[in-house]
Amino acid sequence: MRIAGKDFCLENRPLVMGILNITPNSFSDGGRYLATDCAVARAIEIEENGADVIDIGGGSTKPGVAPTSLNEECRRVLPVLEQVAKYTSIPISIDTSKSAVAKRALDAGASIINDVTALRGDSEMASVVASTGAGIILMHMQGNPRDMQNKPMYTSLLDEVYAFLRTQLRVAQTAGIHADQILLDPGIGFGKTLTHNLTLLQQLKTFLTLGQPLVIGPSRKSFLGQILQRPVEQRLMGTAAAVAIAIIHGVNIVRVHDVAEMVQVVRVAHAICDGAMPPDQVTATKKHDKTFVMARGKI
Repeated sequence: MRIAGKDFCLENRPLVMGILNITPNSFSDGGRYLATDCAVARAIEIEENGADVIDIGGGSTKPGVAPTSLNEECRRVLPVLEQVAKYTSIPISIDTSKSAVAKRALDAGASIINDVTALRGDSEMASVVASTGAGIILMHMQGNPRDMQNKPMYTSLLDEVYAFLRTQLRVAQTAGIHADQILLDPGIGFGKTLTHNLTLLQQLKTFLTLGQPLVIGPSRKSFLGQILQRPVEQRLMGTAAAVAIAIIHGVNIVRVHDVAEMVQVVRVAHAICDGAMPPDQVTATKKHDKTFVMARGKI
């Protein structure tokens, strides 16, 4: 891929995107990183734990939560992002559907926009992406975060999610966004029941035919809680299983909270699929994890 004028390699191995929520009400880690120094320290830890990308968000998309205002979202994320850009070397993604937040985040050092509305939430978002060359993650969501889990229904789940992603891919390209900038996310947990989520994970290869890299975010989500009957903080192993399945089915990036553990899951699942480890990993795994991080290719 070509993102913000730099090469972003997704061909050698799957990548891990570490989540950093600067919100009081996110479903898993809300309130833990509201202070700038705490958030920056966590970002550094995410990199040291082996993440390839840091995804920073200042507006919760937890089901039923009201939207965060533009000013509040900027107040939360920009001071953190400016510092993270100074102290980390891996690419930064900004999790927002607001073009003004995205533009200011890109100016502060981000290079990818993670838009849960897939360009539908703000009419100016596509032009921001096109003019800056930023990467863009287009995600499927039925409804919006306030109502998406109110009895989500589909006539044909796979056909509808596929058609949506194909349409938004065309919308993006029509707006001047190059295919090399675009990643797709089928939206686990966004307007989906347990059965819907399981079906998507079973059939991820369906979306590979769209020709774009796939991102998946099953980390600690409620469908795992339904299966395991475990609270959020006890869903590590369930997340690991979902991540392994996603890698087996060809996903390029997994978005997770538990970075150190999921880096290991991804590494093993990918090695099994390939039957061998890439040369950079063979060398790096003989050393400390921090050395392994520095040995990776980056933007």
